[in-house]
Amino acid sequence: MEHKEVYAQSRWSLDDLFTGFEDANIEATYGKLEAMVAQFEKFREELTPGISADRFMEIVSGSEAMEKLAYRLYGFAELSFAANTQDQKAQIAVARIQQFAAEISNRTLFFSLWWKALDDVNAQRLLSVSGDYRYWLEQIRNFKPYTLSEAEEKVINVKNVTGSNALNMLYDSLTNRYVFHLEVDGEQKELTRGELMTYARSADPELRAKAYQELYRVYGEDAPILGQIYQNLVRDWRNENVSLRGFGSPISVRNLINDIPDEIIDTLIEVTRKNLGVFHRYFRLKAKKLGVDKLRRYDIYAPVTKADKRFSYEEAVGLTFEAFERFDQVFASKARRVFDEKHVDSEVRKGKMGGAFCSTVLPELTPWVLLNYQGKSEDVSTMAHELGHAVHSMMAEEHTLYTQHACLPLAETASTFGEMTLTDLMLERETDASVKEDILFGQLDDAFATILRQIYFAIFERDAHARIIQDASVDELSELYLENLREEFGDAVDVSDEFKYEWVSIPHIFGTPFYVYAYAFGQLLVFALYKRYQEEGESFKPKYLRILSAGGSIAPVQLLAEAGLDVTKADFWQGGYDIIDGMVRRLEAL
Repeated sequence: MEHKEVYAQSRWSLDDLFTGFEDANIEATYGKLEAMVAQFEKFREELTPGISADRFMEIVSGSEAMEKLAYRLYGFAELSFAANTQDQKAQIAVARIQQFAAEISNRTLFFSLWWKALDDVNAQRLLSVSGDYRYWLEQIRNFKPYTLSEAEEKVINVKNVTGSNALNMLYDSLTNRYVFHLEVDGEQKELTRGELMTYARSADPELRAKAYQELYRVYGEDAPILGQIYQNLVRDWRNENVSLRGFGSPISVRNLINDIPDEIIDTLIEVTRKNLGVFHRYFRLKAKKLGVDKLRRYDIYAPVTKADKRFSYEEAVGLTFEAFERFDQVFASKARRVFDEKHVDSEVRKGKMGGAFCSTVLPELTPWVLLNYQGKSEDVSTMAHELGHAVHSMMAEEHTLYTQHACLPLAETASTFGEMTLTDLMLERETDASVKEDILFGQLDDAFATILRQIYFAIFERDAHARIIQDASVDELSELYLENLREEFGDAVDVSDEFKYEWVSIPHIFGTPFYVYAYAFGQLLVFALYKRYQEEGESFKPKYLRILSAGGSIAPVQLLAEAGLDVTKADFWQGGYDIIDGMVRRLEAL
């Protein structure tokens, strides 16, 4: 065991990037980056169809070296902002690097435009020597049909800084300063969103309802403004991608970025709609368990037992390490590295970004993990989840900057798998039957949150993008969202009217359109993988670790096919739902 202080809740250290906003290295890095961009611009003349393979590779690695410096500046600004969203220096640092990055992007754009336009014979000649850069280069060429002229591409890059990027920053700044008021045991509390949402999982049904009502009171008051931000982001997405670039639909853009054919996502959504009944059975079971006739939307995450077990931060870290160790030593040692290098910010404090995330800045740097740890069992799961992301990055750290990151649908593979190893360990350890039951119910709550809920967000996004073009008002979008919820919950759950404002509280649909289906894709994929792990044991490990260590260096459908998984088939996705069905049966039998 390491020293105890490793396990204390603390802020992270960003010293591996810069020591602070006064660090002279920041200006030096900007200077160095400027010089590298100027050098890179000179390559323009050399880009001819007959360019030598060696020279081509020099240009590619020059591009990577340049981007690494930009990522360093970006990472520092973004992580500083996450640690304190109200810090004006951080806000300015983010705006500055965004502006600078857009300028760099414009000045170096000629390379990707030339590469897309290059004839197939010469492209194949250069791809054959491109080593680990290969898939990244292939992916760029996938966008060939949707690429505009250099001048147009430059206009879009500059427009985004004061357009979609600015709107997203505005959304974050508005929503991160929200304060929520809730009366708990006769005392008026002032809470952040993260703190408020712990009451949505309270054992007291009145308190749960009040927490949700307060959440949507605050978001609802700003819905006309937040909804307007969304309408403009959607129009911006469509104007650029459908009208100018010629994509078939707004979601196709994300699918191509993820390198997942549209049909696979259509199949995933269809199979989900067919399996609504599994979740409805679960909701009815939960209602029975809670002693009510029917679940209200307020009660989805209600604890079913009085087991309010708390885990100290130290216990949580210990359990996570142990769960990872049981699966694989390497897995665990990589997770340890994140703590050893003080790359975890786990405190709850005002102004800090809510939720949790893992950020990989560069392949050679250990990822940073943000948590808001409050001691509940789901906080332990969140820790395992985000550390899983970090391990995934570190498994793929031998790759280039361009090929380290798994595409979104595969990005949840290690995180969710890590969480499942933790759940198994907790179930095995637990002697109290009610805590056990709580963990099982918690697992299904998570499956709902990660699969059904996200797929219905994606269905809403698809519909909202279509309706906004037909001039749907914010109120009409809220009604559309309510209809979406009514299909999702059927007659198994009562949904009250204030939930129509939920959509304006989902940052992903603002910042990264159509991101959300990746969670469901990832979770169902992991269920299938986990089932294989349970069946095959040790012999499964190399296949799984191969998926992780590939990062983003191979097309996802191909990578999974190598492990014997065919994601084009409805049966594959049905397999994931069969596991959920098994979990529901296990609870029905209790």
